[in-house]
Amino acid sequence: MNLDNAGNTVRREVLGDEHVDRAIARTTEFTRPFQEYITEAAWGAIWTRAGLDRRTRSAITLAVLTALGCEGEIAMHVHGALRNGLTREEIAEVLLHTGVYAGVPKANAAFAIASAALNDSATTESE
Repeated sequence: MNLDNAGNTVRREVLGDEHVDRAIARTTEFTRPFQEYITEAAWGAIWTRAGLDRRTRSAITLAVLTALGCEGEIAMHVHGALRNGLTREEIAEVLLHTGVYAGVPKANAAFAIASAALNDSATTESE
């Protein structure tokens, strides 16, 4: 896996070294191609584009993950959204807005996950 590319740099800046290091440590021969793909395609080709800032990309990502019901991805992107400058209130607004268009059950699940992630962030920041 190329760990020196732009995608890996952005991935680390958004998700944090600890998360990325865990993902890399769990990589197997079977999952390696997928890890390389998401690092190069999502983080390298998309997140590095100049058309949107990272705050906006984080808001869009949270909305899409909520709409698709990707509950396993929401918490890490809540942490990323905080790193990219979104406030707790803005994260809540993204989830509320998404709920109207994607459905209340998905937004309800996203709120539960985001609440836990935000509480985790608050605990980490106060330590």
